[in-house]
Amino acid sequence: MKKIFLILPLIAFVIVFTNGLYGHLLFSSPYDQDINKYSIYVHFQEEWNSYPVNLLFDITNVWSNPNINNQTYSNDFSNVSNFDNYNSNNLQYQDNRGYVELKHQFSDCNSSWKPMLYRYAIDIARNQIQLIQGSELNNDPYVSIFPKIKSTNSGATNFYVQFIPICTDKNTTSYEYSISIDDKTSWFDVYFVDSKKQFENYIDIDKFDFYTDDGCFGQSYHSFTGTCQNVDYESGLLIIIPDNLNRSLTKIVVNLHEKI
Repeated sequence: MKKIFLILPLIAFVIVFTNGLYGHLLFSSPYDQDINKYSIYVHFQEEWNSYPVNLLFDITNVWSNPNINNQTYSNDFSNVSNFDNYNSNNLQYQDNRGYVELKHQFSDCNSSWKPMLYRYAIDIARNQIQLIQGSELNNDPYVSIFPKIKSTNSGATNFYVQFIPICTDKNTTSYEYSISIDDKTSWFDVYFVDSKKQFENYIDIDKFDFYTDDGCFGQSYHSFTGTCQNVDYESGLLIIIPDNLNRSLTKIVVNLHEKI
C-alpha cells in the first residue's frame, strides 16, 4: 500500500511535467490544409413532385489556405451558441417552384478549421477501421473517395439544382471531388462549372456551360469521384437531382479537395 502512495505522486508528477513540455502540441494541428464543413438543408414546397420531402447536403471542403491569420479554428464547431446568424433561412424558387433553404453562414470559406492533434489521431483510427471495412477508399480521414456507381433510373422531366462553390486563393487550381446519394432509387448529375453564373443560367434558360475534360462531370450516378484540372477560382459543382424523391430525408454527401 505504501508503494502505491509513493507511485501515484510520481505518476502525477510525470503527467504534469510532460503536459508542461508537450501539452501545447495536443492543441496544435498536424494537418496541412484547412477544412470548411457545413450543411445545406432543403425543404420542398407543394409545387414540387418531391413534396413534402427534405434534402440534406453534407459538404466538406478541404483546401490550401495560405493566410494563417485568417479565422482558422482548431476544431469544428460543435457549439454554435457564440455565433450570430449561424443559419440563414430563405424561401427561394426554381422554375416557379418554391423551396426553403437553410444554410450555415460560414459556408463561404471565411471560417475554416484544422483538427487538433488528439482529434486527428482519433479520426485517423476511425479512418483505418473504415478502410478495413471497405466503407472508405482513402487514407485521409477528411477526404472521402467514393466508387463510381452508375444508376439505371435516369428518367425524369423536372429537377432541383444546387451550386457548391470551391475554396481557393489561386486564380486557377485543381480539385478532386466525390459525391454520393443515400437513396439508391434516385441519382444525380454533377458538373464542374466556372462560377455561380452557370447555376443562374440553368434556372433562367435551362442551359449552362461546364468543364468538359474527363473527370469534370458525371451523369446518372449513385456515387461518383472525379478530378478537374485548371478550374477558375469562382468555380464549383453544379449538382442536378430529379424531382422524384420519396424518402422523408435524402442525404447527399459532397467532398471537395484542393490538390496540393
